[in-house]
Amino acid sequence: MASEASAGLNATRRAAELAELADGAPIDVLVIGGGVTGTGIALDAAARGLSVALVEKRDLAFGTSRWSSKLVHGGLRYLATGNIGIARRSALERGILMTRNAPHLTRAMPQLVPLLPSLGRGSRALVRTGFLAGDGLRRLAGTPASTLPRSGRINARRAIELAPTVRRDGLDGALLAHDGQLIDDARLVTAIARTAAQHGARILTYVGASEATGTSARLTDTRSGESFDVSARVVINAAGVWAGEIDPELRLRPSRGTHLVFDAAAFGHPTAALTVPIPGELNRFVFAMPEQLGRIYLGLTDEDAPGPIPDVPQPNSAEIDFLLDTVNTALDTPVTRADVIGSYAGLRPLIETGEERPGSAVSTADISRDHAVIESGSGLFNIVGGKLTEYRYMAQDVLDRAIAARGLAAGPCRTHNLPLIGAPANPGGAAGAAGPLPPSLVARYGAEAGAVVASATCGRPTEPVADGIDITRAEFEYAVTHEGALTADDILDRRTRIGLVAAD
Repeated sequence: MASEASAGLNATRRAAELAELADGAPIDVLVIGGGVTGTGIALDAAARGLSVALVEKRDLAFGTSRWSSKLVHGGLRYLATGNIGIARRSALERGILMTRNAPHLTRAMPQLVPLLPSLGRGSRALVRTGFLAGDGLRRLAGTPASTLPRSGRINARRAIELAPTVRRDGLDGALLAHDGQLIDDARLVTAIARTAAQHGARILTYVGASEATGTSARLTDTRSGESFDVSARVVINAAGVWAGEIDPELRLRPSRGTHLVFDAAAFGHPTAALTVPIPGELNRFVFAMPEQLGRIYLGLTDEDAPGPIPDVPQPNSAEIDFLLDTVNTALDTPVTRADVIGSYAGLRPLIETGEERPGSAVSTADISRDHAVIESGSGLFNIVGGKLTEYRYMAQDVLDRAIAARGLAAGPCRTHNLPLIGAPANPGGAAGAAGPLPPSLVARYGAEAGAVVASATCGRPTEPVADGIDITRAEFEYAVTHEGALTADDILDRRTRIGLVAAD
């Protein structure tokens, strides 16, 4: 294992590694895109012994990777639609992430479906059958019940304990299942990137790529404006919804997923995700999910998003109304727009086929979430589509193909059992701070939490950065010294999620 210092991303390291590339340092793999897929590729390649550079034109997790539901899905929805391959893979990858790669960043999230009069007998049977199938997927994946408890039925009293604002009139208990939940998706991306750096990868944010081919690209340092050309044995485009800007041969059909942010008090400080069937849909739900910083995230929509790709997508009024109207069918006290303290939207990079063009009758909710590896005419490898849960498998897939196509000398994939930094088996190598640590700090950093405080040079490192926000001053400093944050927005919007709420 590399030393802890080699996992630190900061402006000094960035400048040195950028200069190395400009001077012609040899590269086996150049990865374009710093989301979960791109960082996953960088880690896999570096762990196989390849020389790797990852470039991201903005910050780590700037795009879709920070706008998810923070769920590590077990594939139940895909099983319901007959896509057994994605369902099985999702369950396998969820188990790998929760038990081996990042047990410190994941937890079992209870999902509570209230049995209200509006949920008919047939629908109840369908949900229960789905939950039992989910239990089967968990067992098939080898994930122990101690990590993800079995599903079952609970009485009304227990349902109200878990979700205090659930509608009580006619409540006949609830069905309860568990799925994986991330403390935060952007934190996962940062951990993957830093683990890749531990294994020797160059992780370079604010570096744009253009004129990409299978073996070269032009890089531009967006902070200095300087540009230079690099060569690599293989170039992989993992730019997500912006992949078409790197390779115009690609055809994507983005869909927008919107979430609303509430103070947890608006839902009575629940400990389970209230899971509400969407009227008229067989296997789609909205979720009111307890999250860090005392928040509830309510999502998720699935709307066509044609046209130019915005840097930061925005929810529209109809989506906000849809989410409020749907969740209110299961609440005793409705939530209103006045309760919404923040919102966010992300674009899924769905793969367009001839039958699924924008404006067609095919809903984006029905488009496959599978991924594709596409080699363009120039030899550029593209990885598009897919789900956050499967990032590790997607990275392995594209690298296996690229290594074989280019005859690279590389070891086997090691990421099945590779702990990310902060996992108990990879604490980062630094001595931890003495004394008790804030529980919220441990939840975000795992075994590395002590090092966050011990390395701080600021005064009062364990004090919160502001009243009512359980992020410490040491975490702000660590974002700059170890996590590659170069701007205030990097800290507020991606290393922490303070930026989701304007008042914070």
